[in-house]
Amino acid sequence: MGVKKYNPTSAGRRFQTVSDFKDTTTDTPHEPLLRSLRKTGGRNSYGRVTAWQRGGGNKRLYRVIDFKRDKHGVPAVVETVEYDPNRSARIALLKYGDGERRYVIAPLGLNVGEDVIAGPGVEIKTGNALPLNEIPLGTFIHNIELRPGQGAKLVRSAGLSAQLIAKAEDYCHVKLSSAEVRLVPSKCMATIGQVSNAEHENISYGKAGRIRWMGKRPHVRGVAMNPIDHPLGGGEGRSSGGRPACSPWGKPEGIKTRQNKRTDKFIVKRRGGK
Repeated sequence: MGVKKYNPTSAGRRFQTVSDFKDTTTDTPHEPLLRSLRKTGGRNSYGRVTAWQRGGGNKRLYRVIDFKRDKHGVPAVVETVEYDPNRSARIALLKYGDGERRYVIAPLGLNVGEDVIAGPGVEIKTGNALPLNEIPLGTFIHNIELRPGQGAKLVRSAGLSAQLIAKAEDYCHVKLSSAEVRLVPSKCMATIGQVSNAEHENISYGKAGRIRWMGKRPHVRGVAMNPIDHPLGGGEGRSSGGRPACSPWGKPEGIKTRQNKRTDKFIVKRRGGK
């Protein structure tokens, strides 16, 4: 696993880097676990654009990922480690003892042929999944549930890991990579290890076209718009805006947008250190 650089044969190639994909073992996905993925162009069910700068991009199929790891006590062998166009992490194809195959988020260091297992009482080993109350303090984990049986919601992107720092009877303290400390129910499942493809953050796209392949359209500055389209728009000649940066709807840049007060009690320490 590493980053591949190109010779500067053109302006777009000069700073372009890609993953060398040495950590993948096949480029042919398991067909029964593929689903069609329809593009939305950032539009909601009414056809209105609610997410700007989205559209186009290469076609891709969705890989069904097992985020629950609910096949308890059944050992599995890692068949392949694959690239997934829908996420930054690598995925691993597991073949269970009963013949079933499932995709999971691949941890860093998990190789083809290794055995993994999920469920209470299993060994503390990279790729194994078990409840938080059975994981030793200080262990690095990923793929963490927020509610028992719901499926993993936290720590799923390339190179991420969280750390179990404290335990109580009903809740565990988990320190996320953002430095936020959060209470998570003790019966929630988590996977041992760090998420694969840690070099993802070092990739330089090199040219605008490569961003378009990903389905991201150009982002227009507010000061370049008309007054009807943005609070910073308009003015004679080139203007700097005349007010602090804001959204098209006048919301100041950098303000907190979190509205879910119901779960505030589960945040022990916020990202900002407060």
